[in-house]
Amino acid sequence: MRKLLRYLPLELLFWLTALILLAFADPHVKGDHQHFTLCPLANLGFSGCPGCGIGRSITQLMHGNLAESFKQHWFGLPALLIISWRIIVLIRLNFFKNKVVNLSIGRNNHV
Repeated sequence: MRKLLRYLPLELLFWLTALILLAFADPHVKGDHQHFTLCPLANLGFSGCPGCGIGRSITQLMHGNLAESFKQHWFGLPALLIISWRIIVLIRLNFFKNKVVNLSIGRNNHV
């Protein structure tokens, strides 16, 4: 079990889970209903967080609502493209090249 957890690509699982959850989220806003958020600024009561709305924007994109996506946040499309590219890179690194990425710092360690 320890070996499996050692080589489990956690970043890949995180991004895939995040996109799957956003794909199955309801894209329609129902009035002024406040949704749960992980944003620390929104939880502190600030209303001007620069990142708020990106998740809703990606959800709108995944449901084909391009105009509504840009209304939610302009960075939704670039964020989706960046996350998708990162998923492709992680899949290639972990499953097709059989490379283990070692991020430790030292004289003889190379990434």
